[in-house]
Amino acid sequence: MLPLYVTSGEPAGIGPDICLSLAKRIDERPLVVLADIEMLQQRANLLGLNVELIAYQGQVASSLQGQLFVEHVPLAKPVNLGQLDSANAAYVLEQLRRSADYAMSGQSVGVATAPVQKSIINEAGIAFSGHTEFYQEFAGVDRVVMMLATKTLRVALATTHLPLRDVPAAISPERLHQVLDILIHDLKTKFKISAPRILVCGLNPHAGEGGYLGREEIEVINPVLESYRAQGVNMSLSLPADTLFTPENLKDADAVLAMYHDQGLPVLKSQGFGEAVNITLGLPFIRTSVDHGTALSLAGTGQAKASSLHVAVDLALDLARISPSPSL
Repeated sequence: MLPLYVTSGEPAGIGPDICLSLAKRIDERPLVVLADIEMLQQRANLLGLNVELIAYQGQVASSLQGQLFVEHVPLAKPVNLGQLDSANAAYVLEQLRRSADYAMSGQSVGVATAPVQKSIINEAGIAFSGHTEFYQEFAGVDRVVMMLATKTLRVALATTHLPLRDVPAAISPERLHQVLDILIHDLKTKFKISAPRILVCGLNPHAGEGGYLGREEIEVINPVLESYRAQGVNMSLSLPADTLFTPENLKDADAVLAMYHDQGLPVLKSQGFGEAVNITLGLPFIRTSVDHGTALSLAGTGQAKASSLHVAVDLALDLARISPSPSL
């Protein structure tokens, strides 16, 4: 039974705290946390958790409740809670590298990720824009799609971490075709939705209002959407984002495509912050993540909520059952 790897993320944040909570679980498939095992033990002691950390050596059985498999990744410097240190940037990236390598080489079914701090990795002189882009480059795929999901809503993004002023130029017919191809493909294959219904946000207020508030819908977005509709895909034309997310519109939708990060994600997170999952579509393996950041001020306090990590792990395990790796 191949494991699911879980990266512990930024060591000065809550990533190690929430990973320790995985010891409460009993899963058929082994969960393996990538972390410095001594740091993880220190964090458990600080939190008053009675967790047995087991060095992972390819065990095929799941851990018992109160146990946690850990693959040791050594820190460069000891951690001061809540204080970022660029010396440990390479430690964070090594977690991502190993998790991607194991998934690509068929040694795992995929990865669930705890949060990282992009700024400190860049301060270390390493160009890094996020997990999504890292896994895309490692896998060598032309395009991936970020999708966040709650129990009742899935929101995919046409663009991800771009300044708002750069978004209109980035929304090209080529990009939209790539994003929609991936979204449709993964809804069918990973989520087993045979004929997904997709709602699409316009870029401009009121979806451009017939060109009076912008022409991107008329000149770029709708022609692409029409091409899919002509092929029988159940997809809307561009809709005003301020009314698209009403319960009446969403009741039969399998996914929403938003044009930019802060168009769709605030709505989704307002519905289920702490219960949402970030999924990277378009990768040749499963990757899910928490919907929150490193919460440096909460590290080691016992106040960090681990619910999003557990939902991310649950979804990754579900997807592994739905569309198992060919090596299984």
